[in-house]
Amino acid sequence: MKRFVLFLLLTTMALGGAASAQQDARSWIQIEALPSLTEARERARGWAGRLGDVNGFALGGGWYGILLGPYDRARAETTLRRLRASGSVPPDAFLSHRPILGPRFFPEEEPGPAQAGTAPVLSAQPAAEPDETPAQARRSERQLSREERKAIQTALKAAGFYGAAIDGAFGRGTRAAMADWQRARGHEPTGILTTRQRRQLMEEYDAPLRSVGMQRIRDPQAGIEMPMPTAVVKFSHYEPPFAHYVPTSGMGVRLILISQPGGRAALFGLYDILQTLEILPPDGPRERGGDAFTIEGRDGRIVTHAEAALKDGRIKGFILVWPTGDDDRRNRVLAEMKAGFTRTEGVLDPAAGAETEQRVDLVSGLSVRKPRLARSGFFVDDSGTVLTTTEAVEGCARITIDRDHRAEVVARDDRLGVAVLAPEQPLAPRAVASLRSSTPRLQAQVAVAGFPYEGMLGAPTLTFGRLADIRGLGGEEGVDRLEIATLPGDAGGPVLDAAGAVLGMLLPRSGGNRKLPREVRFSADAEALRAALAAAGREARDGAGGAALAPDDLDRMATDMTVLVSCWD
Repeated sequence: MKRFVLFLLLTTMALGGAASAQQDARSWIQIEALPSLTEARERARGWAGRLGDVNGFALGGGWYGILLGPYDRARAETTLRRLRASGSVPPDAFLSHRPILGPRFFPEEEPGPAQAGTAPVLSAQPAAEPDETPAQARRSERQLSREERKAIQTALKAAGFYGAAIDGAFGRGTRAAMADWQRARGHEPTGILTTRQRRQLMEEYDAPLRSVGMQRIRDPQAGIEMPMPTAVVKFSHYEPPFAHYVPTSGMGVRLILISQPGGRAALFGLYDILQTLEILPPDGPRERGGDAFTIEGRDGRIVTHAEAALKDGRIKGFILVWPTGDDDRRNRVLAEMKAGFTRTEGVLDPAAGAETEQRVDLVSGLSVRKPRLARSGFFVDDSGTVLTTTEAVEGCARITIDRDHRAEVVARDDRLGVAVLAPEQPLAPRAVASLRSSTPRLQAQVAVAGFPYEGMLGAPTLTFGRLADIRGLGGEEGVDRLEIATLPGDAGGPVLDAAGAVLGMLLPRSGGNRKLPREVRFSADAEALRAALAAAGREARDGAGGAALAPDDLDRMATDMTVLVSCWD
């Protein structure tokens, strides 16, 4: 982790040996980190009622840590093991050696007789040695490398004091930013940071990383080494091509390593599969090149970043799932992970997960994203306009055609139960419905094309039956009665005659009190569909009755025109 290396270089520069030895003896057990001082004080009081040695310190960057200690290293390790074994501390509590802590907010010290009327002492740190003079600070500053200078500019920018280029040159803009930072932190605004001030700046910058226990971890089986937020995730299991690191805190952070052999076909297949998973929301940028891809998805609950690259016949990457509303910390953690991602020897064996549970709604242990409801529909023009049932589009946050193509409702007839959809991007259907213009013959064989199992089979199926009447049971016009055994997912699908002309659209089964035989179904007839399309500014194709098609030809035509319409929350 390059940033931590720079941090160590900055913190050790110009420090005396005695001070270093004193810091080496201090180890802490961090049990919580919170973004609210009020909540952190309250939580610290609760911990102090159950445990000893409870302290609260500002970590910088708006975060406040609750820690136990200080201890020497051996006692800290023993204490953490004992507390974990007894369940006295969270399972994600971790050791922090040589932390540089900000002001202490707990315990809140009471002023003694000699201190009455004075501000309470907030820091548990030893009395500080005198700081450098501006001349000494400038001399120590000259020892910084270009990368260390750029790190200081980056930290100033993250804190909101610097807005120019990260070039490592301390010009007028950088000096002004340093002076503003010094003024805001109660230092003399000289525009030249002392060694101690540079250390303080970098501590603030790295506080988000410390709050989640960022450590460099090597996973030899996956063949990946990278910084990981070890305070909020832990290794769970392998399920190729994934190594699962599951949440250990209420934050709900999740990390998944990607590791598999393969070429471009496997990479592109992975790109497509990831976008079907629940952990990757559909809204967000996507980018796929010849040998790599990145995907970002966000909703009101999570933000997910996924990336993978192909090199030397191996695909490796990672997926980071983070709660919405914590973008500053997520961005820092993600930048650290991306910068420190390293390929090592090893790759997960695709055959190793053969004994794990296999389900159609799981991909290597990850749930496939499912719509709230899915029904059928069919193309009615060359731009991809679709007719479907209003049931399929009721109360949807998002509507898709064949899962991948977003669509919007451009017209609907609630009395008839018909909706007209237009794709956001024009489509090129392989077949388009022709609405029959002549009256069909009663008792003629018909077929409904649809997705009876709401897309589980991946392709539409044909269900055969008969045309029982060209009116409803009460003599209603615009509705045909069918004798056919269909399932709920078939609703919205085309009703075809033997020649492939569309007689109507299958309507959902009524949800009223009337119970009809299972084979009694209704469809909106061709004339009613033609009127609904005209109201939407679309024109339907006409189809006259003709010679019966061979079963394979009818099936092919129906498959090409029928689509899955999905309603998503």
